[in-house]
Amino acid sequence: MAADCRPGTGYGPLNTVGLFGGTFDPVHHGHLDVARVVRQALSLDEIWFIPARYPPHRSTPAASAAHRFAMVALALAGQTEMKVCDIEMTTDGPSYTIDTLNAIEAIRPALTGRLCFITGADAFRDIVTWRSWTTLLDRAHFAVVSRPGCAAPSLRETLPALAARMHDAPATLSITPGIFLVDAITSAVSSTEARQALSRGAAVNGLLPEPVAEYALRQHLYTGMDAQEAPRG
Repeated sequence: MAADCRPGTGYGPLNTVGLFGGTFDPVHHGHLDVARVVRQALSLDEIWFIPARYPPHRSTPAASAAHRFAMVALALAGQTEMKVCDIEMTTDGPSYTIDTLNAIEAIRPALTGRLCFITGADAFRDIVTWRSWTTLLDRAHFAVVSRPGCAAPSLRETLPALAARMHDAPATLSITPGIFLVDAITSAVSSTEARQALSRGAAVNGLLPEPVAEYALRQHLYTGMDAQEAPRG
């Protein structure tokens, strides 16, 4: 199901929404695990997956924006609390998180202060390289999930200047934007691993949701590509 950010589209009132941006090249079980554990840990009403047309911190995706959006939609089919949002599909340049926040709050002002960006602990380590990162932390919550090789609680030592803002999950989102550390086990899968398997014609059981694997094979995505040249994601 698609999450239409525009008002008047039949969606009921939302108190809290998790925003999960990424390349999703392709979307895999690790992504889905992260979304599930965050929703449960922070009692979020919905999770919106936001595929980036032009990711700002990664190489050009191997699959087109349309294919990546379609795969996310297939992965989330039938899940009413998880939706795919197209707000970054029409951008002319890189999809910066601050721009996405501004766009969503402009369209759905009732969600101001109720949005929570979801990211892996490994990505959050580099938060100081994000555009307008201090403004982001002052305006929105962040849910930071442990990933293989980078436990969320370790960020208190890695980013000591932000430690006072960090809270252990499970928790309830407060009025003041916070950084919530979700130390949960998620599938140790990467999009790179999935692309390499698809490029070799190897089995992707346990890596991708079945509808995503079928779509990638049917559309010949990643087939025959040089796995070493596949951008990481």
